[in-house]
Amino acid sequence: MMRQYELVERVRRYNPATDENLLNRAYVYAMRAHGTQKRASGDPFFAHPLEVAGILTDLRLDDATIVAAVLHDTVEDTTATLDEISELFGPEIGALVDGLTKLKRLDLVSKRAAQGENFRKLLLAVAADVRVLLVKLADRLHNMRTLHHMRVDKRERIAQETLDIYAPLAGRMGMQELREELEDLALRNLKPEIYATIEQRLADLTAKSERLVESIERDLTTRLAAQGIVAEVTGRQKRPYSISAKMERKSVAFEQLSDIFGFRVIVQTLADCYATLGVVHTTWPMVPGRYKDYISTPKQNDYRSIHTTVIGPKSQRVELQIRTAAMDEIAEYGIAAHALYKDKAGRDARGREETGVPPHLATESGAYQWLRRTIELLAEGDSPEEFLEHTKLELFQDQVFCFTPKGRLIALPRGATPIDFAYAVHTDVGNSAVGAKINGRMAPLLHELVNGDEVEIARADGQSPPAAWESLVVTGKARSAIRRATRSAVRRQYAGLGRQILDRAFERAARSFSEDKLRGALPRLARTSTEDVFAAVGRGEMFSGDVVRAVYPDHKDERRTGAAPLQQPAAGGAGRLSLSKDQTMRLTFPEGSAEAGRPDAIPIRGLDTDLPVSFAPNGGAVPGDRIVGILTPGIGVTIYPIQSAALAAFDNEPDRWLDVRWDVEAGASERFPARLALQSINEPGVLASIAQVIADHDGNIDNLSMKRKTQDFTEIVIDLAVWDLKHLNAIVAELRGKRTVARVNRVNG
Repeated sequence: MMRQYELVERVRRYNPATDENLLNRAYVYAMRAHGTQKRASGDPFFAHPLEVAGILTDLRLDDATIVAAVLHDTVEDTTATLDEISELFGPEIGALVDGLTKLKRLDLVSKRAAQGENFRKLLLAVAADVRVLLVKLADRLHNMRTLHHMRVDKRERIAQETLDIYAPLAGRMGMQELREELEDLALRNLKPEIYATIEQRLADLTAKSERLVESIERDLTTRLAAQGIVAEVTGRQKRPYSISAKMERKSVAFEQLSDIFGFRVIVQTLADCYATLGVVHTTWPMVPGRYKDYISTPKQNDYRSIHTTVIGPKSQRVELQIRTAAMDEIAEYGIAAHALYKDKAGRDARGREETGVPPHLATESGAYQWLRRTIELLAEGDSPEEFLEHTKLELFQDQVFCFTPKGRLIALPRGATPIDFAYAVHTDVGNSAVGAKINGRMAPLLHELVNGDEVEIARADGQSPPAAWESLVVTGKARSAIRRATRSAVRRQYAGLGRQILDRAFERAARSFSEDKLRGALPRLARTSTEDVFAAVGRGEMFSGDVVRAVYPDHKDERRTGAAPLQQPAAGGAGRLSLSKDQTMRLTFPEGSAEAGRPDAIPIRGLDTDLPVSFAPNGGAVPGDRIVGILTPGIGVTIYPIQSAALAAFDNEPDRWLDVRWDVEAGASERFPARLALQSINEPGVLASIAQVIADHDGNIDNLSMKRKTQDFTEIVIDLAVWDLKHLNAIVAELRGKRTVARVNRVNG
C-alpha cells in the first residue's frame, strides 16, 4: 500500500507547488474513515483509493483531483458525509466527491432502458467538471487490474461493461494508453483462452524479432540524424485486444497479420514531422492507402499524428506514428494533458517551446467539446435507449473528414453519407435536405463519403425527412433527428385528423367550436394544449364525445335504446352495417359516386394525404364504394366498404365509427386497392390471359396467389390497384366473359 509520503512525492515530481498539507489531511481522513474495511482480495480497502490516486499522478493531475480520488469512496462506503468533506476540504473537492458518489451507484449493464438512463446520468455528472470522469476512469482501471478476485459471473459483467462504455469513452477522451489497458484487461476476463494464446504468440514473436526491432530503431535514428532531425524512435508490438479485434474483423489467423510491429517517432518541431515522413518514404516503400495525416486534420479528441505503413526489412510491414513531444502527451493522456497547457500555451508538457500547438489547447479540448455536445442531446427528448444507441455509435466509429463549401471541417464516422453530413452541420439542414453535391458534382444522398470530400447540401423549404432515412444513416445525431422529425410529422397528421373529427362532432351536437373554448376545458381533459387534444382524438386515445362534454358539461348525447341495427344492402351482394344503438354516428349514402351530399363527413382523398388513413387489409376500398371509417388507437382511420363483413367486429364500439366520404377529383393519379377472387380452368396460358385483361384496362397487379382446388380448377386471388369502382367493374365484366374463367367475385374483408 502506498505510504503517505510516497503520494506527496509522486505529486511533487510534476507539481513542485503542490499543497502537501491538503494531501496529507486527505490521506489521514480517508484511512481513518475506511478503518479495517477489506476488499475481495483481502487487501485493506484504503489501498484502492490510493491506487486510483496513483494512476492520476501518472496523468499529472491537479491537487483537487488527487484528493477527490483519495476520498471518492468515503461517502458511499463509510460514515463520512458530503457536508463534512466540503467543510474540511472545500466546496470544489466536495463537488467532485459528490459526482463520483452518484456515479458509483450506476449499473451500466442492467436492462437496456435502465442502462441508457444510467449512462445519461453518468454524462450529466461529468458535464460540470470533466475531472469526475478522469477519476472514474482511473477507478475502473484499478478495479479491472484486481478483477480476478471476483466471481466469474461478476468478472464477466464488469469486463463487458468496460468494453461497452469505459474503454471507448477513454478513447473518445483521447486517453489511448488507458483505453488499451482497459481493453486488454476486459479481454483477459471475457476470453481468457484467446488472451493467453495471443500473449504467448506475441512473446514468441518478440524473442524472434528483438534484433529486427532494434535494427529498425537504430537505422531510422541514424538516417534522421543525417538530415539534422533529432528523434526518439521506439518500437512496440500491438496489444492483445487490438490483435484479437483485427483477427475477428478480418477473419484471419494470427500468422496472417502482417503489421504487428509499430514504431513511434517523437521529433522536436512540426516541420520535423513532415521531414521525417520524407525520410521514411524514401527509405522503405509505402503501403498504398495506409497514410493518414491527423496533424492537418486532428481527430475530435485533439489527437494529432502522422500514420504511415511501410514495407521494412525482411519484407515485414511496419507501422509508424510520427509526432512531436507535445502531440505525444495529448495522444497518451488525452483530455488529462490539457491542464498542462492552461498557463503555458506554446510549450510542450516538458516546458519546451513548440510551434504548431493549437491555440484551443489552452482553453477547452475537442474531447470535452464532444462531451458537451453529447450532453446537449439529453435535452432533445430521446428515450434512454435511443440516447444510449446514439452515444455508442459516436464512441465506437472511426472518422472521415469532410468540408463545407466555406471550408468548415466536419468529422463523421466511417460510412457516413451526405445525410449524416447535413445533420452534422445543423438539424434544420438535415431535415430540409433534398440533394447533395460532392466535390462539385451531383451525387446521391446515400453516397458514402471519404476523407477530403467537399459536400454542398441542397435544401427545400417545407421538406421533412423520410422515415426510411433512419435505417440509412450512421450517426446517432442524424438518427435521433430523423426519429424526432418523423414523430412530429405523425403527430401533425393525427392532430389534423383529430381537428376534423372534433369539427364534425361539435357540428352534430349543434354546439359551436373554437380553440379558445377547448383551451378552457384542458384541465378536465388532463391535457396541456389544444394540440395534445387534437392528437389524442386523432390517435383514438380520446373520443370526440368526451371532448364535447368537457367543453359543454350540460351536453347530453341523444341515444336510442333497443333500436334494431341498421342494415344497408351492398351493390351486387348482401352487406351489413350496424350502428349499435348510436344515433349520433351517421354515415353518408351518397347519390352517385361523387358522394357530395354530406359536406359534414370527413373527406377521404387517398393515402397520400395529411391524415393517417389506411384501407381495409382484406379487399380495400375504391372511389364509388359506400364507405365508413373506423378509428383505431395509435393507427388512425381505416376505410371499409359498407358491405364489408369485417365491420361486424365493431358493432359494440360506436365511438370508433366515423362519417367519411370520397373527395377524389376527376383525373386524379392515385390508384386504390381492391381484391378479386377467381376460379379458372386449368389450361396453359390462363394466367397470362387474365393478366392481359387487367393490363389492357390499365389496372395494376400488386399481389397474386394461386391454389389448386381440384384437378380441373384453380383458385386465384388478385390484389389490384384501380382508379375507381367503374374501372374495377370494367375489369370484372371482361374477366367474366372469358371462357377459361368460371367465376369472378370481389372480396370485401
